[in-house]
Amino acid sequence: MTQTNLSPHSTTDVAADDEGVPVSAKIRERLTAQQRRFFANDNIADVIRPGELDALLDEVEEKMQAVLESMVIDTEADHNTRSTARRVAKMYLQEVFRGRYTAPPAITEFPNAEHLNELMIVGPITVRSACSHHLCPVMGKIWIGVLPNQNTNVIGLSKYARLVDWVMGRPQIQEEAVVQLADLIMEKTRPDGLAIVMQASHFCMSWRGVKEMNSKMLNSVMRGVFLKDPSLRREFLALIPKD
Repeated sequence: MTQTNLSPHSTTDVAADDEGVPVSAKIRERLTAQQRRFFANDNIADVIRPGELDALLDEVEEKMQAVLESMVIDTEADHNTRSTARRVAKMYLQEVFRGRYTAPPAITEFPNAEHLNELMIVGPITVRSACSHHLCPVMGKIWIGVLPNQNTNVIGLSKYARLVDWVMGRPQIQEEAVVQLADLIMEKTRPDGLAIVMQASHFCMSWRGVKEMNSKMLNSVMRGVFLKDPSLRREFLALIPKD
């Protein structure tokens, strides 16, 4: 009987080699092949294949269980932590870091039929994020100012909140998060100007470290005419409610 030798790149070999490889390694390999970075605040949804998020959930649960064991927590006898590894894995992948693993929200854009050109402000929009240094919560609010032109794409007010939720649903530092959000809104709407102000409390400062409970971080990003026109910038800042 003649024996058929499989080539090094045969489908059978690839399937066999692939078996037992963690799904995180497969995803990382695709990103590396595309020469793409995968920082904490990057979205990687387009390289995740159907069914892989479920497998990633199992993998994160397993590793989280190892963390609990290394912290000398008896999760078998302690009824409060018996399912903690699974709960934490679901929290990270499906809730607080969901913006890393899911595609951007569908945003319906409409032409500026009425040629609106007056300042519009949306906010406060609730921010729920996490510091990428300690994975502690970052909670706050955002105001968005848009100065449209006749070519601007108009999007519904609720869509701004969806974009904020998608961008902020990743481990972030506040300074980079606001810039990332500004880039996304400019791409979606193409206005003459965009202004964003974010105010947030950082649990990495209040829950640990110096444990300063009342400190907040406030920062802004200005694009287009908001950079060139001081009176427009003052109008936007004056219209934001003060605490």
